[in-house]
Amino acid sequence: MGVTNSNKFLSTNTTECNGTFQVTLSLTAAPNITTNPTDIVLVLDRSRSMSGSPLANLKNGAKKFIQIIDEATDNAQDGQIGGGSRIGIVSFASAATQDTQLITSVADLDAAVNALSAGGQTNHADAFTKALQLFDASSTNDKVIVLFTDGNTTTGGNPATVAAAAKAQGVIIYCIGLSGSNGIDEQALEDWASSPAASYVVITPDDTELEDLFADLAQNISKPGATDIVIRDTVSPCFQILSVSNPTKGTTSILDATTLQWNIDKLGVTASEGASLTFTVQHVGPCTGTVEVNADISYSDNSGNIVTFPSPTIDVVCDNVVQIEPCPTPVSVTVGGCEDSIEYNAGEIILESLGRILQLDVTLRRVCPNRRVALAVILTELDSMDNEHKRGLKTVLVPAHARSTCTDVTVRCIKFVLPESLDASGTTDGICDQRRFRARFIANYVDYDYECCNTVTCTT
Repeated sequence: MGVTNSNKFLSTNTTECNGTFQVTLSLTAAPNITTNPTDIVLVLDRSRSMSGSPLANLKNGAKKFIQIIDEATDNAQDGQIGGGSRIGIVSFASAATQDTQLITSVADLDAAVNALSAGGQTNHADAFTKALQLFDASSTNDKVIVLFTDGNTTTGGNPATVAAAAKAQGVIIYCIGLSGSNGIDEQALEDWASSPAASYVVITPDDTELEDLFADLAQNISKPGATDIVIRDTVSPCFQILSVSNPTKGTTSILDATTLQWNIDKLGVTASEGASLTFTVQHVGPCTGTVEVNADISYSDNSGNIVTFPSPTIDVVCDNVVQIEPCPTPVSVTVGGCEDSIEYNAGEIILESLGRILQLDVTLRRVCPNRRVALAVILTELDSMDNEHKRGLKTVLVPAHARSTCTDVTVRCIKFVLPESLDASGTTDGICDQRRFRARFIANYVDYDYECCNTVTCTT
């Protein structure tokens, strides 16, 4: 069967600046279908939420799957699945239907797929039950279920129980999920699928990808197990690879801060098997918001498998930081390699008097989105009797943020220049005197959603 599934997923959807998370790569491979006859049941979701383009794209994907298996089993698209392999169709909504038995006629399989219409709830337990009933326990053929669904279980029994019974009988279960607008229970798909789940589950939010997903699975099912596998994964410059765990098969090495290589001698040559690798990544770059983790990932083997991996994204959440005052413009000075000293004119800098610069940072708690904040900072200096002397007032307009929820906003670099001539400490040690200050902060929203009450004018 070749590489029947490839996946890449993250341990979390969100990380903070400089935060760490895990990335998992997985593969599944199985022997050639031409030398290992296989009974495959396509279990297809036709619930109400599949109406429109999802069902149309599902039909195209299922028929493409059948077409590829047809050609792979006898080297010809002759309308008959050969080599002793067979395909059956089960569809489900509120209940499941065995639309065909395990058959070899491509025309009959296509007709069953074309006849599907959407409506009803989602009964995964009955879907697995009807699929399992199609298999002949006395047959020596490998047994595979390919389940497609776009939603959560809404009726029927516990599908995990039926899926576990199927796997106990040696059935390999793949799950293809369409998350769509209603979401999908990814954990449920991982529980139902064969182990390791990462190698047997793939989820897409876009129904236009269904035809390619079914085609990739069929292409790889029709090839022999893979040998001399080399996977090279390079993450985005916004991240660095910290460490790599031992893969379940093969060996791995970190080539540089952003690249690793995974080598597997053979996978799925004598029986279906999966392999996975997990590595730890840290955010290091200036990137924030939704960031693609992949920069590049390549795959090669000696069996000619064509393998692609998803490109997951992660939301990088950094504190909102407002820089109020820019740093002074630096002056660049270069000292030559053989010069002992250098004389350089840095320009004119006017010094009014000796003094100090006090820089304050403050965090505004739970600032709501799309609202500006007026911030005032009042600075006083304390003398030896704790009397306060005015030293300055700064007002700042903090720009609005566009986060979906209220969040903390850090305002940095609020600077006060404090001449030594205003030293209130009462000592005479010059610039080395200890000076004490007191800062008060006032913050208020500028933007409100206030509206005048509606008034009704009565006339007589």
